[in-house]
Amino acid sequence: MKELNYQPNEMARALFRRKSNMIGLIIPTVAHPFFSELTYHLEYYADQNGYKLLLCNSNRDIIKERKYIEMLKKNQVDAIIMGSSVLDVEHYLDLNLPLVSFDRILGDNVPLVTSDNFMGGKLAGQLLIKKGCRKTAILYRGIGGPHHQAMLASSRVQGFKEEMMAAGLEPFYVQLDASDEDDLKTREDIAQFLKEYPNVDGIFASSDVIAAEVLQVCHQLNKQIPDDIKIIGYDDVKIASLLSPSLSTVRQPIEDMSRCTIEMIVKQVEGEEIPKLSSFPVTLVERGTT
Repeated sequence: MKELNYQPNEMARALFRRKSNMIGLIIPTVAHPFFSELTYHLEYYADQNGYKLLLCNSNRDIIKERKYIEMLKKNQVDAIIMGSSVLDVEHYLDLNLPLVSFDRILGDNVPLVTSDNFMGGKLAGQLLIKKGCRKTAILYRGIGGPHHQAMLASSRVQGFKEEMMAAGLEPFYVQLDASDEDDLKTREDIAQFLKEYPNVDGIFASSDVIAAEVLQVCHQLNKQIPDDIKIIGYDDVKIASLLSPSLSTVRQPIEDMSRCTIEMIVKQVEGEEIPKLSSFPVTLVERGTT
C-alpha cells in the first residue's frame, strides 16, 4: 500500500461497516465568534472520540440547509448536530439519525444542549441595576422575535425584562435584523437608537458581537464608557476581553457544552439512552464596560 501510494476508500469502508465516524454540524456561520469557538471545541472532542466533523454554514437559508442535510445523508454521517436558527425545522424531524440540537427546541424527542439563558438575562439586569442604571435597553438579533419559544436565546430577553420590571423599570427593546450581515447597517441602527434616546445609561447586548458594535458606536458618539453608558454582553468569547474597555459579559461554558454535545452523539450512535435536556449554568464576568 505504501509503495503504490494506495489510499483506502473511506466511503466504501463506511458502507461495509455501516459507520462513517463522521458527524454533520449545521450552524448559521462559522464567521461568528461564538460559532467559531463552538466549532473548535466540538471538533476537538469529536476527534478525541474518533470522529470527524463535516461543517455546514447554512447562512440562515432554509433551501441551503435542506441541501446540506441531503449531502450529509449521502455521505453516510453517523449523526447531526443542529445549531441552526431557521424557523422551519420539519426537515430535521424524519432524519432517522442520531441528532442533538444546540440551544434550539426541535421537538420532544430531540436531545437538547443549552445554557440557562433566562438566568443570564437576569444576571445582566441585576448588574446594570446595581450600577445605578435606570434607562436601559436590550439589543438582540434574532429570528422570530424575542418571544419565539423555540429559540432558547430569546429567554435572555425575558430574564432581563423580569429583573427590570421587578425594580420598577421598563427597558427599551431593540431588535436588529438577523439576516443583516452588513456591520455598517447594524451600527447605523444602533446609532439611530442612541441618538433618539440619549438618556439611555445601560445596555444589555444579547451577544458579545452586538456589544462590540455598541461599544464602537458609543466611541463615535463621544459617549464615555462606563461613565455615560454601561454595556454588558453575552457569551464571553475571546473578543470580550480584547476590547477597550474590556467587556463585561455573561459567560456560557462553551467548552463544557461542546463536550456534552459530543458525548450525547457518541452514546446515541452506540445505542445508549441519553437525557433529553442538558442545561448548563451561566456566570457573570464583570470587566471595564460596567
